[in-house]
Amino acid sequence: MRTKYSRVLLKLSGESLMGHQGYGIDKERLNSYAEQIKEIVASGVQVAIVIGGGNIFRGLSGAAKGFDRVMGDQMGMLATVINSLALCSALTAQNQAARVYTAINMFPIGEQYSKWKAIEALNRGEVAIIAGGTGNPFFTTDTGSALRAVEVEADVMLKGTRVDGIYTADPEKDPTATKFSEITYDEIYNRGLRVMDLTATALCKENHMPIVVFDMDTPGNLAKVIDGEPIGTLVY
Repeated sequence: MRTKYSRVLLKLSGESLMGHQGYGIDKERLNSYAEQIKEIVASGVQVAIVIGGGNIFRGLSGAAKGFDRVMGDQMGMLATVINSLALCSALTAQNQAARVYTAINMFPIGEQYSKWKAIEALNRGEVAIIAGGTGNPFFTTDTGSALRAVEVEADVMLKGTRVDGIYTADPEKDPTATKFSEITYDEIYNRGLRVMDLTATALCKENHMPIVVFDMDTPGNLAKVIDGEPIGTLVY
């Protein structure tokens, strides 16, 4: 089966993993993600994944509550490891080989990340789940995703969210917001759209890494993006 992309970096939202629970990991949502990922791997696509940790702990909100920012961000990194282990377990239960890599040494929880190890796993048909952000405070998991997408030489960074693309304003707050089918990195910056943080957007722009923002919570959407169907928003 011919697909538009042969290797992708999939960025998943930690908040989306909550489902309707309001906190933690919703098993149905987790299994839905695992099924969708397994489906595209079966079609021949190599998949690396970065997951946020906002369903468990977010460093910035922790800092606002009085946590030291560096320690708060380190707590956020650990939250991404928990989510990564959960997704790895869900994939393994569905007989899809997967492996967790961590930005900082956390053996035996995961292997310490290196570009070469991750690419070897991808070439074996394993899903490479890369946890711990960049391993440094003051960087978001969006920046971690952009960095890993460039490092593993992905064709595209897929940003799976609760929203079906990029809009002129927050569609959950503004009913007049209109959706972009395509938008440039510069236009995102000039319009002040909060798609990703500026560091992540700049990193993708400098390395010519296209981004597709789409609704991951609708089963089947990931396969549609891989097949090149025009859902979501392309950032170029």
